[in-house]
This record gives sequence, structure tokens and C-alpha cells, in this order.
Amino acid sequence: MAAAAGLLVMSINTDAAASPILPPPAAQPDRQQHITFSFNRSSFPAGFVFGAGTAAYQSEGGAFMDGKGQSNWDNFTREHPEKIWDRSNGDVADDFYHRYADDIKLMKKMGLDSFRFSISWSRILPKGKLSGGVNPLGVKFYNRLIDDLLANGIKPFVTLFHWDLPQALDDQYSGFLSSNVVDDFRDYADLCFKLFGDRVKKWCTLNEPYSYSVNGYNGGSFAPGHCSRYMGNCTVGNSATEPYIAAHNLLLSHAAAVQLYKSKYQSAQKGEIGITLVTHWFVPKSPKSAADWEAAERALDFFFGWYAHPITYGDYPTSMKRLVGKRLPRFTEEQSRMLRGSLDFMGVNYYTTNYAAHNPVLQGVNASYSSDSQIIFTNSKAGVPIGTPTGLNWLFIYPKGIYWLVRYVKEKYKNPPIYITENGLADATNDTLPRSVFIKDGMRIKYLHLHLQNLLLAIKEGVNVKGYYAWSLFDDFEWDAGYEVRFGMIYIDFNNNLKRYLKYSAYWYKMFLLH
Repeated sequence: MAAAAGLLVMSINTDAAASPILPPPAAQPDRQQHITFSFNRSSFPAGFVFGAGTAAYQSEGGAFMDGKGQSNWDNFTREHPEKIWDRSNGDVADDFYHRYADDIKLMKKMGLDSFRFSISWSRILPKGKLSGGVNPLGVKFYNRLIDDLLANGIKPFVTLFHWDLPQALDDQYSGFLSSNVVDDFRDYADLCFKLFGDRVKKWCTLNEPYSYSVNGYNGGSFAPGHCSRYMGNCTVGNSATEPYIAAHNLLLSHAAAVQLYKSKYQSAQKGEIGITLVTHWFVPKSPKSAADWEAAERALDFFFGWYAHPITYGDYPTSMKRLVGKRLPRFTEEQSRMLRGSLDFMGVNYYTTNYAAHNPVLQGVNASYSSDSQIIFTNSKAGVPIGTPTGLNWLFIYPKGIYWLVRYVKEKYKNPPIYITENGLADATNDTLPRSVFIKDGMRIKYLHLHLQNLLLAIKEGVNVKGYYAWSLFDDFEWDAGYEVRFGMIYIDFNNNLKRYLKYSAYWYKMFLLH
């Protein structure tokens, strides 16, 4: 998935008081000057993993085939087609379900070390529960996919939940709004570890729980489409409470799956388990304003720390507890112990950077996650964009943000092993333009190149980054944007039998990985 609009970023302030996390240098220099012209994979540490990724609902298709159950996204795109820019859905998507073998050949041609994908929960458990039966054809698909990847020298990096919850669980108890989901997620994870863990050595419990919580329960633009009436066009929801409840149960589900894996499977299977979190980087809009500097730091708490803090320290950030108050759920002592240190690695998704400005609001009036942080986010200042504009109105190219972000993770969250699990650029789809225009994606090449340079600088300065996954391998269904934007390094011709064509960025990545 591509990171959703509305994330945040903190920056270095050269005039205000120093950050307790990052020392304020005299400036934020163009660090690329320290990277040699022979920049390629050999510049990175031995064993560094390079890959690309996609997600089940975005690419698989086969939505109602071979015993698969309905997911909340299958339901959402039918119940609320108006919330998808082009009123489309993922019924067919890239048809990866049928074309995976040929697609793996393209991955091998590109020289990928690893492929990051997600398992569709409802494809292997159509009712979401073990008691509802296991779908043998779904299991067969993922076994074949994993085996074919390994046969081609490509390591699977598997996400258990990338937002496509079985609709049966939403119908039964409102999905992640109920603590009942924790046991069902644990059972689902247990089944996956049992079926695939002999070959899968990298497990990610959740992809971007932030995006699922906020877009699904605060603004209503993602499944299941909940929000308060004053926040969007929703028939059900409470934007003041539900994002926090869903996030709480997502965190407890993560902790339960990690505890299970470590106690039951890890010693024999020799794999690792973590979680993928997303954030923008944030720059104080006024570098001389202490309030804006604090807002930029608070932004990271409300986006990244919301999940990283409990997983590292067992509790929510202080700023969230202060501003959200009683609407923020509390962890029991046992839950806190389960969460604390519940990862072998941290996946980090980064796309762009925002300005952050302090915005005091009247408490209790139309409360929502959006207003609780008391921050205004913008992507321009005095009419000047923060970075190069792209095909998405929230995504501006700001490569330095990835450098500052991984440094921040190192300093604030105990220097975990980091995988950049998503980083990429979107082009706006325009059917009046020929395929050749989209294949010549020089801006994407520049984006990947500059972000990798900044990432390498952070590694040279001691940040423990272990791998990088470009987003995305294919053009695919981009959630509420439908097929209106293209993130892929492989062009999908949606008007001509879903034919695949390598873009220039795919060839650039291939050449980068050959050296």
C-alpha cells in the first residue's frame, strides 16, 4: 500500500531549543555529496536485502474464487463505490493469483533478493476463524507462491495483515473494535506459522496499523468506512474513540502473535517477526517557533509513536495520553509486558515530509483523532512546496526525510534492526497518454536513487538498517485511489489483458543490484 495522506514529520531546528532526540546541526546539508559516483548495491553492507513489495487485495484478484471468503475490502468497494476515486475494486486487480509464476520470473529478471507480500486472511480462513474451516485451495496457492519464490532464489517476506479483514469477523463483532479479534488473529497467525514457517523466515504481523485505524475509523475513506458525521460521509462511527480502540486491538493482536511465534515456533523455524509502521517526517513550519518545533515532535508521537512506543516501552506516548485523555484505552500490566520488546525488527514505511505547525483547539468540540494532536499539516510554505510535486497531492519528494527518520528510530526506540518496507513514488494515471510515457519513469528513478543515498548515509552513521523494499513491484489497486495512480516499477496494462512491461525504473533497479 502507499502511505496515506496525513502523516507527519519532525525536522532539525537550527534556531529553537535542541531536540532531546536529535542534535540540531548547523544546517541540513545535502548529504549526497559524500556518496561516490559508483553508488550501487556493493556500497551497502554485506547481506543487505533489496526487494519490492505488494499486498494481497491490491494485486491478487481472484476475489471470489476457489473458496476464498469475502474481505472487508470486497464489501467496502461494493457498499461504498463512491469512496473509491474511479469506483473500481480489487476483484481482478493484477490477477497475481493466476499469474504469479510469470511475475516471479520478472522478479528474478530484476535481480530481487526478496519479495514482500501479504496473505489474504479470508483466502485461507474464509470465515476468519479456525472453526469456520481452512480453505485448502488458498493454502495451496500460498505454498506454491512461496516454493516458486525460493526456487528462483527470492526470499519471501510475509505480512499477515495488510488491511483485508475477513468480512465475517466484522459482521460478527465489528472486527478490530472488539477484543475478540485478538484470539482470532492469534489463531490465524498460528495457522500461517504452522503451514508456511518452515520456509518463511521474515514475518510481519501488521502493515501500517496507523493507516487502518485512521482511514478506517477516523475519516472513513478505507474499509470499514467508519467516522463521525462531522468528519466525513459515514453512516456509522465515532472519530473521537474508534481510531484509538481499533489501534489498541491491533497492538494486542500483534503482541499475541509475536508471543505465540517466539514461544512455539521460533526456536525450530529460525525466523524473525516484526511489524511495519508508517510515518511522514515532520519539519516545523516556523523554524524559530518553539511551539512548532514541539508540534513536529508531537506529530511523530501521534503517527509513529502511537505504535512504536507501546511495542518498545509498553505504553502510549505521554503526549497522546495528555491530549486524548480517557478516550485513549489503557493497557493492563500483563498487556504492557507482552507488548514491551515484541519485535525482532521494525519495518518502516516512508514516502514524504510535511510541515507541522502548532494549532491549539477547543477541547471536546467535534473531537477526533485529526484534531487531538493540535497540529496543522501542510506541504508548502509561502507558496513553495516542501519538495518536488508528484502525481499524488500529498506526496512530495523529500529524500532527506528518510535519513532523519531512521536516525530518530535508532535514538528513540532502542536501535532496532530496521527494514524499509515501503518507499516509492506514484504517477497519475492518464489513459489518453501512451504506455511509453509511463514506462519512461525518470522521476521514479531519481526518487529511489536519492532515498537510497540518504539511507546509506544513515547506515554509515550507525543506523541498523538491514534491507530496502521499493513500493511497489506492480501498478495495482491503490485503495481509495483505485487505479488512478501508479506506484509500480512494472507497468500493468489494465486495458489490454493486464500485460506486464518493465518500466525504466525496473531496469535501473536491476543495474543497481547487479553491481
